[in-house]
Amino acid sequence: MSNSVKIVMIEDDHGHAKLIEKNIRRANISNDILHFDNGEDGLNYLLSDDARHDSSILILLDLNLPDMSGVDILTKVKGDEVLRRAPVVILTTTDDRTEIQHCYDLGCNVYITKPVDYDAFASAIRQLGLFLSVIQAPTISAE
Repeated sequence: MSNSVKIVMIEDDHGHAKLIEKNIRRANISNDILHFDNGEDGLNYLLSDDARHDSSILILLDLNLPDMSGVDILTKVKGDEVLRRAPVVILTTTDDRTEIQHCYDLGCNVYITKPVDYDAFASAIRQLGLFLSVIQAPTISAE
């Protein structure tokens, strides 16, 4: 995965966040990871000039956040002219088929139910990172 791809993780459970990061590192993925433990801070960052002018980002998103729905964040990301190209990986305990389909309909790239098969998870992150490094060069820019 290209080091220019920044991973933005929005996950309120610190134990899950550490486990996710540990397994990303175990898969020899050394990209920067920005962790936000609530939806508001994560969404504010994604909508900030810093994120919007970043070369490329990959979003790891929990749906069950204490302050807002991950579905609302996904909707805003995929509705944004600049951010909509950013891959979104849903990592959540929700395994309802209707919810899963709804997330795919909104534009998520991968939906993974916790507890996670971390080999499949690391493979998905690598593939999306490769996709980003090929598809999103040159840099995304807000117009």
